[in-house]
Amino acid sequence: MGNFILRNIAKFVLLMIAVSMVTFVLVSISPVDPVQANVGQTAYINMSEAKRAQLAEYWGVNTPLWERYANWFGDLLHGDLGTSLRFNAPVADVIATRAVNSLALMATAWVVSGVLGFALGVLAGANRGKIVDRVVKGYCFLLASVPTFWLGLVFLIVFSVWLGWFPFGFSVPIGVSAADVTLADALHHLALPALTLSVVGVANIALHTREKTIDVLESDYVRFARARGLSTWGALRHHGLRNLALPALTLQFASISEIFGGSVLVEQVFSYPGLGQAAVTAGLGGDVALLAGIALFSAAFVFGGNLVANVLYGVVDPRIRKGEAHA
Repeated sequence: MGNFILRNIAKFVLLMIAVSMVTFVLVSISPVDPVQANVGQTAYINMSEAKRAQLAEYWGVNTPLWERYANWFGDLLHGDLGTSLRFNAPVADVIATRAVNSLALMATAWVVSGVLGFALGVLAGANRGKIVDRVVKGYCFLLASVPTFWLGLVFLIVFSVWLGWFPFGFSVPIGVSAADVTLADALHHLALPALTLSVVGVANIALHTREKTIDVLESDYVRFARARGLSTWGALRHHGLRNLALPALTLQFASISEIFGGSVLVEQVFSYPGLGQAAVTAGLGGDVALLAGIALFSAAFVFGGNLVANVLYGVVDPRIRKGEAHA
């Protein structure tokens, strides 16, 4: 256990360093001029050379990459992620504000997609070869190949424009102060983005659970249970669900990276003010401090999900634990 903890701590530290370095390198080689991108083309053209130089110094355009990274990393060791030049606020505050919306969106989609995917997978596996099985497989194969942003646009047209059931975007009603926003308002704006992300995330869980359900139904202990008079659903309920739930939950934790990646596209389509939208804003504006902070947060989030998945893998299959012990 001690080796396992130390090994994962070392992996986490190396991951954070690698992610931060790659972020700084990508921003430095990006063709985006932070000054021009943030003041606008017209204002940049009419600006004096002295003013351009002043803004370039403020944005650190002419500072060498290694020096910028060293200064940022030194502040990071003291718990300071820097200041977002695009939002004119500490990076930690921007991430904390946006993370609430993103985590609410991802948590809702994660739970809904997991529950729905598990239910559809069991239903399809228990009815192998029947019309229900073919419908579920067709649904999964179709949505697995549909781009998330395209599905979001379709949902916007259908549910917001045609039916008028949901707002067009944002996390709160336009023109309403934060103090007047109710929980019902927040949930109303959250529903359609979460539905989009959930629908896309169902496919992997459903298909995986379907195959596991077929394996369970063909196992000796389920055949013995059915020979004693239990129905297919009775055998699954009493002897199969516990063998299906843990592998599905393990896969669900491993899919956190996909949920996070999909949320970036969903937030852009629905103008939902989360970390994904902030990352796009930071990237287009050359705000390296904010982009690095969001990259570290997302990497830590995905690392945590994969770590939980690895632990659950060991619970499901003790041979994995033995292999790690000998490694």
